Amino acid sequence: MGRRPARCYRVIAGKPFPKSRYNRGVPDSKIRAYDIGHKKGAHDEFPIQIVLVSKELEQISSEALEAARVAANKQLLIKCKKEGYHLKMKLHPWNVIRINKMLSCAGADRLQTGMRGAYGKPYGKVARVDIDQVMMSVRTTEEHIETAKDALRRAGMKFPGRQKVFVSQKMGFSNLTHQEFLKANKEGRIKGDGGFCRIRSMRGPLKNILK
Repeated sequence: MGRRPARCYRVIAGKPFPKSRYNRGVPDSKIRAYDIGHKKGAHDEFPIQIVLVSKELEQISSEALEAARVAANKQLLIKCKKEGYHLKMKLHPWNVIRINKMLSCAGADRLQTGMRGAYGKPYGKVARVDIDQVMMSVRTTEEHIETAKDALRRAGMKFPGRQKVFVSQKMGFSNLTHQEFLKANKEGRIKGDGGFCRIRSMRGPLKNILK
């Protein structure tokens, strides 16, 4: 039996159905990596963030997520090299979808018609996406903005529905805008943590503030 198309599972219907002790025999997710590229790059090494945003309420399979990751990574790897970008997948497929397996050979309709609304067995995993939710994001330098936008555009072709590519106002993968970062950095209040950074709090012991 071949894999069903996206239209069979695209609509969000009913409660979520995660893997648990009540839901066993679930196949593994097809997506193999969530962080790709120069993951150890400092927060100020890649100041620009480009994001792929969903414009529909839908479910996206782990197969589609893996296909989008491969498509975007291939384009970025060619143009930016491995040290020129950091790609992050923002969706996690944890919701389990089901299938009611039936005979698919010739004349199967005379052997088996099946029950309507059958419960089915675990078939795969999907991620539930909200409107305006970030699906993928890339942090890179200013010279590679157009390359990153094109890579996310290619990735969006692997998904059903509508997506848009935006250049974020945030500093890399942090929650700070560029203005907030420059002001806090001038005051010496930026605390870096790999690809993420935040403003150091002015509360607490002096030994922590004066670091």
